[in-house]
Amino acid sequence: MNETGVSVVGYAASRDGLHIDERLNKPIYTPREPFETSDSPGFSGCEDARITQIDDTLYMTYTAFDGRNPPRVALSTISVDNFISRNWAWSKPKLISPPGMMDKNCCFLPEKISGKYIIFHRLENHIWVDASATLNFGENRWLEGSGVLKPRPNSWDSLKIGIASTPIKSRAGWVLFYHGLSQTDGQYRVGAALLDFQDIDNVLARLSDPVLEPETNYECSGERPGTVFPCGAILKDGLVYMYYGGADTFTAVATLDFNHLVDELSQRV
Repeated sequence: MNETGVSVVGYAASRDGLHIDERLNKPIYTPREPFETSDSPGFSGCEDARITQIDDTLYMTYTAFDGRNPPRVALSTISVDNFISRNWAWSKPKLISPPGMMDKNCCFLPEKISGKYIIFHRLENHIWVDASATLNFGENRWLEGSGVLKPRPNSWDSLKIGIASTPIKSRAGWVLFYHGLSQTDGQYRVGAALLDFQDIDNVLARLSDPVLEPETNYECSGERPGTVFPCGAILKDGLVYMYYGGADTFTAVATLDFNHLVDELSQRV
């Protein structure tokens, strides 16, 4: 976000996943359409971007906000080759969620199922999933689907939840990380669930406790204290590297043993 409250997408690179080797001084993606730009001061732009690779294309979904209407999900794509060569030839962004409804926290599954794109998004206060043969959204066709994960009363994720990052395939199913907001203390934490390989809205298991919660200074002090908010995670050498915002001020990374997590989830199936 810049000084005027406009959200853009930047670029930083790391060879080991922990240390930043390079950070560009200009954004690689900026608001271009009326649905993500504002003529008046205040928040607007392209927020909480999540990128998923399917074959040779990167699919970036983000929250598009014009400062007036309810935030909606937008989609833009770029080829892997163009991204690697830093030719930022993003496709023209398009809205894919319904008008007049707040829809956020969208992400693709990295594989098609039965020839269909699997798309997670957040309507109301919980995670929905939709299956679509094409990405021809618009007119009267928007993201729909059904609820797959809901908040849990009297728990750390009691108020609302949303997908954190692209799900990761494991030996037991798809591991889905999600953020949850507590109705009690107003903190954002991160949880994990296990979804069936093919029946993606079948939740096989869900951990009771969070896998990540605000503890450090940079997670508890800032624009929004008490917040860990991931938008990306990768699997490298048996470790999950989860990239998240700390207190809406810092970018941080946390690691987690993936096999141990899958074991924990499998015990609850």
